[in-house]
Amino acid sequence: MGVFTYTDESTSVIPPPRLFKALVLEADTLIPKIAPQSVKSAEIVEGDGGVGTIKKISFGEGSHYSYVKHRIDGLDKDNFVYSYTLVEGDARSDKVEKISYEIKLVASADGGSIIKSTSNYHTTGDVEIKEEDVKAGKEKATGLFKLIENYLVANPDAYN
Repeated sequence: MGVFTYTDESTSVIPPPRLFKALVLEADTLIPKIAPQSVKSAEIVEGDGGVGTIKKISFGEGSHYSYVKHRIDGLDKDNFVYSYTLVEGDARSDKVEKISYEIKLVASADGGSIIKSTSNYHTTGDVEIKEEDVKAGKEKATGLFKLIENYLVANPDAYN
């Protein structure tokens, strides 16, 4: 088994506490509301929403996939860090055993956020994951993130 790590950094005009609340803590209700074509629903199938919880995300009609399940590995509300592992679903190929993610929000000098993300692809056998293989998923995630950011900009009283 090999591990391919992909890191990324982006910025947002939204401060970390508000962005973390929308992007992580309330994402299960917000994303299906603002992007039903991407995410039809998100539900807890095991646990209480904290570390160890298993969530099932069902994708919208336009997606190539039907669902994924992920396990929450870390949830630090004070330092705005969230980590989870994709453990099941048709978005995972037979080349990948699991994918673990970490998102960390840091305050930027302009009052917004710096979003630091790390993805670890745990492959089966000698399979290698190339950076270009990750780009399509990253582009979809960036599009979803921009929808959330735009929603927060348009609704300044939401998720405070």
